[in-house]
Amino acid sequence: MSIESGIGPGLADQIAMQISAVRQFNRFYTAKLGLLQRRHLDGEFSLTEARILYEIGARPKMTARALCGILELDAGYVSRLLSALNRRKLVRQATSESDGREKFLTLTATGTKVVARLDQQSTAQIEEMFARLTDVDREAIAASLTQVRSILAKASKNPVRIERLRASSSEALATLQEYYEAVHVVQRDTPASVRRIIGAPSSGMWLAYIGDEVVGCVVLRKLESIPRACECKRLYVKPSARGNRVADKLMDALEAFARDEGVEWIYLDTYDDLKAAIALYGKRGYEKCERYNDNPQATLFMRKNIGGTVNLPDAK
Repeated sequence: MSIESGIGPGLADQIAMQISAVRQFNRFYTAKLGLLQRRHLDGEFSLTEARILYEIGARPKMTARALCGILELDAGYVSRLLSALNRRKLVRQATSESDGREKFLTLTATGTKVVARLDQQSTAQIEEMFARLTDVDREAIAASLTQVRSILAKASKNPVRIERLRASSSEALATLQEYYEAVHVVQRDTPASVRRIIGAPSSGMWLAYIGDEVVGCVVLRKLESIPRACECKRLYVKPSARGNRVADKLMDALEAFARDEGVEWIYLDTYDDLKAAIALYGKRGYEKCERYNDNPQATLFMRKNIGGTVNLPDAK
């Protein structure tokens, strides 16, 4: 639909001038940085190839699907470029243990050197441009670009969708497997135990989606040893989706469900290295408590009162 649909002629003229200004800047800047040249930075790679190498180097456990989402490129086009980079021994692919359909992308030693060289060349190019400017002008450019990025990212960001599972699925099991590997979990749920959790009273599993992609999960299960209490487990957000408040939205859904079920206390365990998770729990009102389970990896135990009761629950 056109941006000008249903607006008056005066505003339409204003929008036309704004669009023209953006297009003029695009023409100026692409020429200024040499982006119209066949090879990026007068080197051996196209701009798209260089960007793919950069993204793979910058993000652990990158997949082709995630790469398509980040760069907003067609999957077939990305696949052809990855095949070419693989033949040049710059990128390697390893099949995910949790989902044979997914392949994790990493740089080879040669690929890492190439990215380092490209990074140095790109930095030198901007430094040369900035050398002709005053401190005030450089700061104005940096601030303006930051504002442009913030505005456009905010307008285009896909909303996060949270869904409670009615039955186990391959997506759920694959996301749990990714979580286990990411934090080196020893005590893991079996597919059968996941099905039992999903079907049990006051328990459940939630998946977070951005678009059609699963980007996170969390599990709630009833604590048999403590009355009116449940345990929050397996909170995980994929690296590519962080910064979208996915963890908070998963916890919002979990706590709302628990409250509706009459649960008064939510317990959880974690360990000291998971600083970001511990900070999140603290901001949400979870407080340290005594050990309540036999998890050998856990070093920190927390709980939150969501039912408004005063008396603390006692373990049986």
